[in-house]
Amino acid sequence: MATRKVEWPEPGDLVLASVKKITDFGAYVTLDEYGKEGLLHVSEVSSGWVRNIRDFVREGQKTVLKVLRVNTEKGHIDLSLRRVSRHERREKVLSWKRERKADSLLRSVSERLKLPPEEVFAKTGMLLDEKFEGIYEGLEKAAREGPEPLVKAGLPIELATAIAEVAKEKIRLPMVRVKGTVQLHSMKPKGALHIRDALMSAQKIEKPEGVKISLYVVATPKYAIEVQAEDYKEAERILQQAAEKAIKTITKAGGTGVFQRMK
Repeated sequence: MATRKVEWPEPGDLVLASVKKITDFGAYVTLDEYGKEGLLHVSEVSSGWVRNIRDFVREGQKTVLKVLRVNTEKGHIDLSLRRVSRHERREKVLSWKRERKADSLLRSVSERLKLPPEEVFAKTGMLLDEKFEGIYEGLEKAAREGPEPLVKAGLPIELATAIAEVAKEKIRLPMVRVKGTVQLHSMKPKGALHIRDALMSAQKIEKPEGVKISLYVVATPKYAIEVQAEDYKEAERILQQAAEKAIKTITKAGGTGVFQRMK
Protein backbone atom coordinates (compact mmCIF):
# COMPACT_ATOMS: atom_id res chain seq x y z
CA MET A 1 0.00 0.00 0.00
CA ALA A 2 1.09 3.56 -0.69
CA THR A 3 0.55 4.33 2.98
CA ARG A 4 0.46 1.71 5.69
CA LYS A 5 -2.85 1.16 7.45
CA VAL A 6 -2.89 1.12 11.21
CA GLU A 7 -3.04 -2.40 12.55
CA TRP A 8 -6.67 -2.26 13.69
CA PRO A 9 -9.69 -0.28 12.47
CA GLU A 10 -11.61 2.03 14.79
CA PRO A 11 -15.32 1.83 15.68
CA GLY A 12 -17.24 3.82 13.09
CA ASP A 13 -14.72 3.14 10.29
CA LEU A 14 -15.94 1.89 6.93
CA VAL A 15 -14.01 -1.14 5.72
CA LEU A 16 -13.92 -3.22 2.57
CA ALA A 17 -14.45 -6.87 3.44
CA SER A 18 -14.45 -10.22 1.62
CA VAL A 19 -17.04 -12.75 2.76
CA LYS A 20 -15.34 -16.04 3.63
CA LYS A 21 -17.94 -18.17 5.39
CA ILE A 22 -21.68 -17.87 6.04
CA THR A 23 -23.46 -19.50 8.96
CA ASP A 24 -26.98 -19.28 10.38
CA PHE A 25 -25.93 -16.56 12.83
CA GLY A 26 -23.84 -14.41 10.51
CA ALA A 27 -20.94 -14.14 8.10
CA TYR A 28 -17.22 -14.35 8.74
CA VAL A 29 -15.28 -11.86 6.65
CA THR A 30 -11.72 -10.74 6.03
CA LEU A 31 -11.00 -7.01 6.20
CA ASP A 32 -9.05 -6.50 2.97
CA GLU A 33 -7.17 -3.41 4.17
CA TYR A 34 -6.11 -4.89 7.52
CA GLY A 35 -5.83 -8.64 6.99
CA LYS A 36 -8.05 -9.21 10.03
CA GLU A 37 -11.07 -11.46 10.52
CA GLY A 38 -14.42 -10.00 11.51
CA LEU A 39 -18.00 -11.07 12.14
CA LEU A 40 -21.11 -9.68 10.52
CA HIS A 41 -23.88 -10.86 12.85
CA VAL A 42 -27.23 -11.66 11.24
CA SER A 43 -28.84 -8.91 13.34
CA GLU A 44 -26.61 -6.35 11.56
CA VAL A 45 -27.35 -7.52 8.03
CA SER A 46 -30.60 -5.64 7.44
CA SER A 47 -33.05 -3.40 9.27
CA GLY A 48 -35.83 -5.77 8.18
CA TRP A 49 -36.40 -9.45 8.78
CA VAL A 50 -33.67 -11.67 7.37
CA ARG A 51 -35.11 -14.97 6.20
CA ASN A 52 -31.90 -16.05 4.48
CA ILE A 53 -28.63 -14.21 5.03
CA ARG A 54 -27.52 -15.29 1.56
CA ASP A 55 -30.11 -12.93 0.12
CA PHE A 56 -27.81 -10.13 1.32
CA VAL A 57 -24.26 -11.54 1.25
CA ARG A 58 -22.59 -14.55 -0.29
CA GLU A 59 -19.23 -16.30 -0.10
CA GLY A 60 -16.54 -14.56 -2.15
CA GLN A 61 -18.42 -11.25 -2.26
CA LYS A 62 -16.70 -7.96 -1.47
CA THR A 63 -18.83 -5.56 0.53
CA VAL A 64 -18.52 -2.37 2.55
CA LEU A 65 -19.17 -2.74 6.29
CA LYS A 66 -19.11 -0.44 9.32
CA VAL A 67 -17.00 -1.30 12.34
CA LEU A 68 -19.10 -1.53 15.53
CA ARG A 69 -16.68 -2.89 18.13
CA VAL A 70 -13.01 -3.89 18.25
CA ASN A 71 -11.46 -6.12 20.89
CA THR A 72 -7.74 -6.29 20.16
CA GLU A 73 -7.03 -8.67 23.05
CA LYS A 74 -9.46 -11.30 21.78
CA GLY A 75 -8.98 -10.39 18.14
CA HIS A 76 -12.70 -9.73 17.63
CA ILE A 77 -14.16 -7.20 15.21
CA ASP A 78 -17.94 -6.79 15.04
CA LEU A 79 -19.34 -5.33 11.83
CA SER A 80 -22.56 -4.03 10.35
CA LEU A 81 -24.02 -3.97 6.85
CA ARG A 82 -27.37 -2.34 7.66
CA ARG A 83 -25.69 0.81 9.05
CA VAL A 84 -23.89 1.58 5.78
CA SER A 85 -25.73 4.03 3.52
CA ARG A 86 -25.60 3.85 -0.28
CA HIS A 87 -23.60 7.06 -0.36
CA GLU A 88 -21.06 5.70 2.15
CA ARG A 89 -20.77 2.50 0.14
CA ARG A 90 -20.08 4.36 -3.10
CA GLU A 91 -17.54 6.67 -1.45
CA LYS A 92 -15.69 3.80 0.22
CA VAL A 93 -15.47 1.77 -2.99
CA LEU A 94 -14.22 4.84 -4.87
CA SER A 95 -11.63 5.51 -2.17
CA TRP A 96 -10.46 1.89 -2.28
CA LYS A 97 -10.13 1.96 -6.08
CA ARG A 98 -8.13 5.18 -5.86
CA GLU A 99 -5.79 3.66 -3.28
CA ARG A 100 -5.15 0.68 -5.53
CA LYS A 101 -4.57 2.95 -8.51
CA ALA A 102 -2.16 5.08 -6.46
CA ASP A 103 -0.25 1.95 -5.43
CA SER A 104 0.03 0.86 -9.05
CA LEU A 105 1.24 4.29 -10.18
CA LEU A 106 3.87 4.56 -7.47
CA ARG A 107 5.13 1.07 -8.31
CA SER A 108 5.53 2.24 -11.92
CA VAL A 109 7.52 5.21 -10.61
CA SER A 110 9.78 2.90 -8.61
CA GLU A 111 10.42 0.81 -11.74
CA ARG A 112 11.20 3.92 -13.79
CA LEU A 113 13.67 5.22 -11.21
CA LYS A 114 14.97 1.71 -10.38
CA LEU A 115 14.22 2.26 -6.70
CA PRO A 116 12.62 -0.17 -4.23
CA PRO A 117 8.83 0.41 -4.04
CA GLU A 118 9.09 0.80 -0.26
CA GLU A 119 11.47 3.73 -0.69
CA VAL A 120 9.16 5.50 -3.14
CA PHE A 121 6.15 4.89 -0.88
CA ALA A 122 8.03 6.17 2.16
CA LYS A 123 9.08 9.39 0.41
CA THR A 124 5.72 10.14 -1.21
CA GLY A 125 2.82 8.48 0.60
CA MET A 126 2.42 10.53 3.76
CA LEU A 127 3.53 13.77 2.08
CA LEU A 128 0.96 13.51 -0.74
CA ASP A 129 -1.72 12.47 1.70
CA GLU A 130 -1.00 15.47 3.92
CA LYS A 131 -0.43 18.16 1.26
CA PHE A 132 -3.17 17.18 -1.18
CA GLU A 133 -5.71 15.51 1.15
CA GLY A 134 -5.12 12.17 -0.50
CA ILE A 135 -2.38 10.33 -2.39
CA TYR A 136 -4.44 9.89 -5.55
CA GLU A 137 -5.48 13.55 -5.40
CA GLY A 138 -1.80 14.49 -5.38
CA LEU A 139 -1.18 12.26 -8.39
CA GLU A 140 -4.09 13.89 -10.23
CA LYS A 141 -2.59 17.29 -9.43
CA ALA A 142 0.69 16.17 -10.98
CA ALA A 143 -1.14 14.83 -14.05
CA ARG A 144 -2.74 18.25 -14.55
CA GLU A 145 0.07 20.62 -13.61
CA GLY A 146 3.30 18.67 -13.88
CA PRO A 147 5.95 18.24 -11.16
CA GLU A 148 5.86 21.82 -9.81
CA PRO A 149 3.15 21.28 -7.14
CA LEU A 150 4.99 18.20 -5.88
CA VAL A 151 8.31 20.03 -5.69
CA LYS A 152 6.64 22.86 -3.75
CA ALA A 153 5.21 20.24 -1.40
CA GLY A 154 8.71 18.98 -0.64
CA LEU A 155 9.46 16.13 -3.07
CA PRO A 156 12.89 15.94 -4.76
CA ILE A 157 12.75 17.19 -8.37
CA GLU A 158 13.76 13.83 -9.88
CA LEU A 159 11.06 11.96 -7.99
CA ALA A 160 8.43 14.66 -8.65
CA THR A 161 9.24 14.61 -12.38
CA ALA A 162 8.93 10.82 -12.60
CA ILE A 163 5.61 10.90 -10.72
CA ALA A 164 4.23 13.59 -13.03
CA GLU A 165 5.31 11.65 -16.13
CA VAL A 166 3.68 8.42 -14.94
CA ALA A 167 0.55 10.23 -13.76
CA LYS A 168 0.08 11.95 -17.14
CA GLU A 169 0.48 8.61 -18.91
CA LYS A 170 -1.87 6.59 -16.74
CA ILE A 171 -4.50 8.92 -15.22
CA ARG A 172 -7.51 9.85 -17.28
CA LEU A 173 -8.49 13.17 -15.80
CA PRO A 174 -12.21 13.82 -15.25
CA MET A 175 -13.67 16.61 -17.37
CA VAL A 176 -15.55 19.51 -15.79
CA ARG A 177 -18.36 21.36 -17.53
CA VAL A 178 -19.36 25.03 -17.34
CA LYS A 179 -22.14 26.88 -19.15
CA GLY A 180 -23.21 30.38 -20.04
CA THR A 181 -25.60 32.09 -22.42
CA VAL A 182 -25.19 34.91 -24.90
CA GLN A 183 -28.10 36.99 -26.15
CA LEU A 184 -27.28 38.12 -29.68
CA HIS A 185 -29.36 40.76 -31.49
CA SER A 186 -29.05 42.22 -34.98
CA MET A 187 -31.54 44.40 -36.84
CA LYS A 188 -29.44 44.40 -39.99
CA PRO A 189 -30.78 42.87 -43.23
CA LYS A 190 -28.37 39.94 -42.82
CA GLY A 191 -28.80 39.78 -39.07
CA ALA A 192 -29.30 35.99 -38.99
CA LEU A 193 -26.01 35.49 -40.83
CA HIS A 194 -24.24 37.86 -38.47
CA ILE A 195 -25.49 35.88 -35.47
CA ARG A 196 -24.36 32.65 -37.09
CA ASP A 197 -20.92 34.13 -37.73
CA ALA A 198 -20.72 35.29 -34.11
CA LEU A 199 -21.49 31.80 -32.83
CA MET A 200 -19.01 30.21 -35.22
CA SER A 201 -16.32 32.64 -34.09
CA ALA A 202 -16.91 31.54 -30.49
CA GLN A 203 -16.65 27.89 -31.55
CA LYS A 204 -13.33 28.47 -33.34
CA ILE A 205 -11.39 30.33 -30.64
CA GLU A 206 -7.93 28.98 -29.86
CA LYS A 207 -8.10 26.44 -27.04
CA PRO A 208 -5.90 23.74 -25.47
CA GLU A 209 -6.06 20.19 -26.77
CA GLY A 210 -8.93 18.24 -25.23
CA VAL A 211 -11.12 21.26 -24.51
CA LYS A 212 -14.56 21.09 -26.12
CA ILE A 213 -16.94 23.96 -26.89
CA SER A 214 -20.59 23.28 -27.69
CA LEU A 215 -23.21 25.84 -28.75
CA TYR A 216 -26.96 25.42 -29.05
CA VAL A 217 -30.16 27.46 -29.14
CA VAL A 218 -31.94 27.98 -25.84
CA ALA A 219 -34.67 30.24 -27.20
CA THR A 220 -33.91 32.85 -29.85
CA PRO A 221 -32.09 35.20 -29.30
CA LYS A 222 -30.51 33.28 -26.40
CA TYR A 223 -27.74 30.78 -27.19
CA ALA A 224 -25.91 28.49 -24.78
CA ILE A 225 -22.15 28.03 -24.70
CA GLU A 226 -20.88 24.91 -22.93
CA VAL A 227 -17.21 24.23 -22.25
CA GLN A 228 -15.64 20.94 -21.12
CA ALA A 229 -12.08 21.02 -19.78
CA GLU A 230 -9.84 19.28 -17.25
CA ASP A 231 -10.29 21.91 -14.52
CA TYR A 232 -12.71 24.71 -13.64
CA LYS A 233 -10.18 27.51 -13.95
CA GLU A 234 -9.37 26.61 -17.54
CA ALA A 235 -13.03 25.93 -18.40
CA GLU A 236 -14.11 29.31 -17.03
CA ARG A 237 -11.36 31.08 -18.96
CA ILE A 238 -12.34 29.45 -22.25
CA LEU A 239 -16.04 30.14 -21.62
CA GLN A 240 -15.31 33.83 -21.03
CA GLN A 241 -13.16 34.02 -24.16
CA ALA A 242 -15.81 32.32 -26.30
CA ALA A 243 -18.54 34.66 -25.07
CA GLU A 244 -16.36 37.73 -25.60
CA LYS A 245 -15.53 36.59 -29.13
CA ALA A 246 -19.20 36.12 -30.03
CA ILE A 247 -20.14 39.53 -28.61
CA LYS A 248 -17.22 41.26 -30.31
CA THR A 249 -18.14 39.69 -33.67
CA ILE A 250 -21.84 40.62 -33.49
CA THR A 251 -21.00 44.15 -32.29
CA LYS A 252 -18.59 44.64 -35.18
CA ALA A 253 -21.44 43.67 -37.54
CA GLY A 254 -23.72 46.31 -36.01
CA GLY A 255 -25.55 44.14 -33.49
CA THR A 256 -25.43 43.72 -29.70
CA GLY A 257 -24.63 40.90 -27.32
CA VAL A 258 -24.87 40.13 -23.60
CA PHE A 259 -23.26 37.26 -21.70
CA GLN A 260 -24.65 35.57 -18.59
CA ARG A 261 -22.92 32.80 -16.61
CA MET A 262 -25.19 29.82 -15.84
CA LYS A 263 -24.94 28.02 -12.50
